Amino acid sequence: MTRSPSIRLALPLALSFSLMIAACGRQEPVGDLPSSEDLAEAANAAAAEAAQNVSRDETEAEDNRNYVNNARGFSITLPEGWVRDAAASNENGVVSEDPGAGADIRIFWSQNAGDKDLQQVVEGMTQGSEAVDGDFIGTNEYRGTANDGEGNSVAVRLIRKPDGSLITATFVFPEMLSEQYLAIGQRTLDSLRVFTASPPAGEAPADNATEG
Repeated sequence: MTRSPSIRLALPLALSFSLMIAACGRQEPVGDLPSSEDLAEAANAAAAEAAQNVSRDETEAEDNRNYVNNARGFSITLPEGWVRDAAASNENGVVSEDPGAGADIRIFWSQNAGDKDLQQVVEGMTQGSEAVDGDFIGTNEYRGTANDGEGNSVAVRLIRKPDGSLITATFVFPEMLSEQYLAIGQRTLDSLRVFTASPPAGEAPADNATEG
């Protein structure tokens, strides 16, 4: 029996279609495709990993904000998004800055040579500053503000510890940006806490330390 022209034409067309499928990489049988359950499981695993990464990043950011100096006996919560200046920081304290904004905070321990009282310390620290305004809170704490004469405002919190040593926190920012930084500075200085120091083994206590 003679095949009709339409049948002869259909055979090469079917062959060409098969070749096109092969060229597109779609040769696998339907049974080898991942099931909807497999796809859902993979999506859930990816979402869980992403959430874990976000949580880890948030934890690292929080750890970077919470500065604790056990050797000198103080801690503070630094502003969110600020960067620590490793070169300016040392075993006695830390410097953190708002990148590109000209604002920074410095918190350091010092021995208080001569065992000065807080009044004497404040007088020495504010000498040469402008628009000095502040208050003593009891006999061992001072909070105040001033201008450094170079266009910057300075907020300070000073604490004299029971052993006579000092914790000084200064928040410096451009005077023209006072509205932006005043609340940040107050909140940061409020977070300063002092506690009994735990010096590393073998380190001598401060010269002015008192037994108690």
